[in-house]
Amino acid sequence: MKKIFLAFAAPVLLLLIILAVKPDYTAETAQDLPVVHQTVTLTKNLHAPDAKTGKSRIAKEDKSWYKASGAVSAEPLIAYALTLIGSPYVYGGTSRDGFDCSGFTSHVFEKFDVPVSRSSTTQALDGVPVAKEDAQPGDLVIFTGTDMQVREPGHVGIVIATPGDTIEFVHSSSNGGVKISKVQGTRYDDRFLDVRRVL
Repeated sequence: MKKIFLAFAAPVLLLLIILAVKPDYTAETAQDLPVVHQTVTLTKNLHAPDAKTGKSRIAKEDKSWYKASGAVSAEPLIAYALTLIGSPYVYGGTSRDGFDCSGFTSHVFEKFDVPVSRSSTTQALDGVPVAKEDAQPGDLVIFTGTDMQVREPGHVGIVIATPGDTIEFVHSSSNGGVKISKVQGTRYDDRFLDVRRVL
């Protein structure tokens, strides 16, 4: 009887030890890191229909999220974001001491009680999508990471230009920290994925 118990208990015990030792990985990805397998999994799961209702979880989240933030003006939000120019890039950073891309955008929107999520992957689902040519100040602009062949969210910024102009955005880049960049005529044009209206 003891031999049978040990035969079943030993693999279970070994599995528990492996799980306890295995490092904990998060779904956060920095805008310039090519490792996106966690992002891909999270995005696919968010696109899956809800098991109980059969409806898209994205549509439900967008609708309730968008209603929650409707009264914030873009002007003070952009003005605040621009005061952060020069802050260094720090992976996982969410303060003036250093930001990663989504840490920067979530910090700015949180300052104005706009509930954007924390990662570029989930920010790509916040608000509602708008056409690239309709991008306006306060919109999120979503890009791939530096490996533009992987068409998954990996970088995010805040649009500061008016509709019809070349899209300018403020963001935290691993190449220079918080700064202003343009989409058209740059590598960001190739990395472009979406614009999300969150205000």
